[in-house]
Amino acid sequence: MASSRSIHFHILEDIARDLSGDINFPTCLDAALLVRNALKDPYASAEQVVQAISVEPLISSKLLRLANSVAYNPSGEQVSNLNAVVKRLGFDIVRTTSLAVAMDQMLRSKNLAAYDHIARQTWEHSLQVAAIARVLARNLGRVPPENAMLTGLVHNIGIFYLLFRAAEYPEYRTDEPAMIELLAGWHEGIGESLLHILGLPAAITDAVRDQSHLSWVETPCTISDVLYFAIVLAGNGLPWQSRVIDAEEEARREADRVRYADLLAAAEEDIIELRAALSA
Repeated sequence: MASSRSIHFHILEDIARDLSGDINFPTCLDAALLVRNALKDPYASAEQVVQAISVEPLISSKLLRLANSVAYNPSGEQVSNLNAVVKRLGFDIVRTTSLAVAMDQMLRSKNLAAYDHIARQTWEHSLQVAAIARVLARNLGRVPPENAMLTGLVHNIGIFYLLFRAAEYPEYRTDEPAMIELLAGWHEGIGESLLHILGLPAAITDAVRDQSHLSWVETPCTISDVLYFAIVLAGNGLPWQSRVIDAEEEARREADRVRYADLLAAAEEDIIELRAALSA
């Protein structure tokens, strides 16, 4: 394998240039950006948000499906227009779903064909972490559950973006070790930058940046804590999760898994619900 310095320099230089200027978002993120711009205005009306959503039929259909799901429609009263959908779900869920759809579309891009297995494992992991984060936040009562779910869904956005961009460089197309090294070393910082550009709150971008570098806490109190615990409870096993964990830390993680076993059981229903609502 070529040295990491030489093989990564070109793509990281190009991405740094994008992130410092007018970023070249994949087409599938353009619609999410439109939604973000509409939601950025604190005085935005539901009608303005609906207009932004309507530009991308896939986002509209996902929001409609989510609004009529058991989690958000316990009464069974179906809605069929976007105004009613936005009022039922709220702006945070609209933002979350638009970003989730964008990432799901990146996953389906032909650019990712060579690393489809990594992309799909990462997406399933994102859904799992998002569901666990929502259940944790709902039970602990210190972080808004929808913010926790959003953080879980987007915490791997750097992985998707790097996979999408690296597919344009021939040196990564057949060198999986180099690709995994790139993902492991840079996805957190690039994910933080992307989410900052997309206008997400600092608490969420900071959590994404620090997702694998937090000190242990007994009870999660912040979005960063909740994300860290959700990742621990979801377990490792993704190809780019190669950080060596010492015996003491692994023992703490196992104790947390046991301590929150009932929440993990509750999260299974949320995982099924999220997968049904956000997947094609």
